[in-house]
Amino acid sequence: MTVGEGLAVLVAHPGPLEESATFERSAGGAEANVATVLTQLDVDAAWISRVGDDGFGRYLTQHLAARGVDVSAVRTDPARPTAIYVKERGSGSGRATDLAARDSRMLYYRNGSAASALSTADLAAAAALLDDCRLVHFTGITTALSADATGLTEALIALPRRGRLISFDLNYRPALWAGRTGAAADILARHVRGSDVVFLGADEAGAVFGTDDADRLRALFPEPAQLIVKNNEHSVTGFAGPDRVEVPALALEITERIGAGDAFAGGYLAALLHGRPLDQRLRFGHLCAAAALTGTGDVAELPAAHRLAALAAGTESDWARVDYADAAVAENVTL
Repeated sequence: MTVGEGLAVLVAHPGPLEESATFERSAGGAEANVATVLTQLDVDAAWISRVGDDGFGRYLTQHLAARGVDVSAVRTDPARPTAIYVKERGSGSGRATDLAARDSRMLYYRNGSAASALSTADLAAAAALLDDCRLVHFTGITTALSADATGLTEALIALPRRGRLISFDLNYRPALWAGRTGAAADILARHVRGSDVVFLGADEAGAVFGTDDADRLRALFPEPAQLIVKNNEHSVTGFAGPDRVEVPALALEITERIGAGDAFAGGYLAALLHGRPLDQRLRFGHLCAAAALTGTGDVAELPAAHRLAALAAGTESDWARVDYADAAVAENVTL
């Protein structure tokens, strides 16, 4: 189960935003993205969220449902709108308001959104699903949405485990903490320490916790049974009990970076739920991130699960020789 905000995405044509006469509609949101990766990897997934009573909200729920995600716990808010964001894409023209080719920038319109009203009441409404799930995943974006949303996420980490895992991705977004900036580090540290599986982007961890070094972060946060530090674009370090494994990223040509972290989390969690060892979990994460990096939408469209499994199960020398474009990207269908 994933818990968090979904957003309708309006993707501009490459070039200055003011010149984009039309926009392609898509969907985004960290936890929604993770749910769609899970279903592609043979994991039943559900999504807890709130959407507005509007066309964007209906589109989001239909989008997730079409990808096999259980949306029965998504509540419709009659008073608040569905969040949206505009994705601006660069063409490299050199004009003052243009971005570099393949660069992108997100403009969020989420203040007062339906999902900002997420609260413990949404957990109560999804009690039956929660009782049946093996893992609950959420991010620092969710807890940053509002004080009520923080109440929900703190209730999540306090849940009796009963064999269930709690997964948390830091996803630090400073703009979302406006008005609560001073509390962000303490709140996020509580979430890291209270979760069983934790994903930290090294740059984000450096901004929040004062260090971007994987081993120092592990010393700072010994509590999670599994701590995954995305060092940079070149490698990820995974800690599980006494084990420490570092896995390099794949060779690939990046189309855009949006959604790669969510895809990594989804791949790792799917491999975890399928009982794979730590090195293969990290490789699944890299493979799913590569699908996002070589696509154009927020949602990673993955190669066949059996192909990913074969690539993840190879030797270290096999992994070092993998070129994602040759190995898998021919099967990667973008929206």
